[in-house]
Amino acid sequence: MAEQRLLVVGAHAADFVWRSAGAIALTTMSGGIAKAVALSWGARGESGELWAQPGQTIQSVTDARREEASAAAEILGCEFTCFGLDDYPLDVDSERLAALADLMREFRPTVVVTHSAVDPFNPDHPVAHAAVVRAQQLATGAGRAAAFAIIPQPRVLLFEPHYPDSSGFVPDLFLDITPAHELKAAAMAAIASQQYMPDYQVMRSRQRAWQARRIGARPDIEFAEVFERFTPEVVNSL
Repeated sequence: MAEQRLLVVGAHAADFVWRSAGAIALTTMSGGIAKAVALSWGARGESGELWAQPGQTIQSVTDARREEASAAAEILGCEFTCFGLDDYPLDVDSERLAALADLMREFRPTVVVTHSAVDPFNPDHPVAHAAVVRAQQLATGAGRAAAFAIIPQPRVLLFEPHYPDSSGFVPDLFLDITPAHELKAAAMAAIASQQYMPDYQVMRSRQRAWQARRIGARPDIEFAEVFERFTPEVVNSL
């Protein structure tokens, strides 16, 4: 079996924690390699609890976000890098798009996870989605031989937006993250700038686990993350 190489690309520094830390931990726990990429630190629009403290500057908030994301990645056993773009609004220019495609060529992921295409409550998530999809198309040559280096087509999955019912998100892959829940909880605790998020994410993962138990008749699933398949699956049998 080929080595699992998971690439998670989020708009902001903590997106990989809230939405796929369980998947990342399961990958590294089983001997695979995971890499988390943030397009921005989320210092402008994702760090309200830090800005509530007097005397903050964009640099101090950025430094805090860097420390938080790095600590969370260390807990999960994954690599972490940030492109350092501005957020709210996020803009991915052609130079950064090419850099993201080059990163994919170098890392050679077997799975890429990113945001859904629609999020009416976050201006940056759809921008990240479009950039990641375009970068992987460039990195793979869109399935054809090209004049530049290409990599095999990875599976592309979309992680759950905060308001899935308003985003057209249809989960069709349920991942049992019960063995990795403690690691995800520790990683979430490292993100002190968004203290309101862990309780919501635990509630959501319990709800998704309930649905997974109903679907799969497995009584031992306590926590689950859900994803929507962006690329079709190729199988040998049903």
